[in-house]
Amino acid sequence: MPAQSLNPAARTVRIRKFSVSALCAAGAAAVALSVAPSPAHAAAPAPQSVAASAKVSAAGVFAQADAIAAQALKAEKAAKAAKAAKAEKAEKAEKADKAAKAKKAASYPDNLDGWIREALAIMKDEGIPGSYEGLHRNIMRESGGDPDAANDWDINAQNGTPSKGLLQVIQPTFDAYHVEGTPKELTDPVANITAAANYAADRYGSIDNVDSAY
Repeated sequence: MPAQSLNPAARTVRIRKFSVSALCAAGAAAVALSVAPSPAHAAAPAPQSVAASAKVSAAGVFAQADAIAAQALKAEKAAKAAKAAKAEKAEKAEKADKAAKAKKAASYPDNLDGWIREALAIMKDEGIPGSYEGLHRNIMRESGGDPDAANDWDINAQNGTPSKGLLQVIQPTFDAYHVEGTPKELTDPVANITAAANYAADRYGSIDNVDSAY
């Protein structure tokens, strides 16, 4: 059967439909191209954004450097303050020591009687028991009143710690029972007496209770 041919009116309508569809497709493609950025434009950052980022980074570096400098300055000031405080403390200690020595020289004679009386005053302040008679009796037995007396033959001497001073005290005992405020010298008369009396109080209740080698 031969193909039927369209009449002129129907052919015109069909052509118009194709033209409208093509125009719509072309328009949509054009809109898509105009909206989507090209790869070159998409990859390129805005100049203002780059500058802002660089400015923020630089500000962070400077802020960190300022913080480190501030910490260093603070540490330096603290070290100077500590050094000054230490020097001031040492100066005060030196002045106190000189004042104590001056007071000692003015208050007590530099002999056995003066040493015992000064030791008794310190013992009273420290709560260490003992009497003039108890101290004097033990001193005369141990050293005969000689502050430089030293025992170089007994077991302590053999062990390397000889008994020394008015009350024949060994160095470890002196160090353990040294009374604050007295010289840290084993053979210093007052320091020797007070350390020995402190030891005797701990061991025997009082130096008065000691009647022989202790």
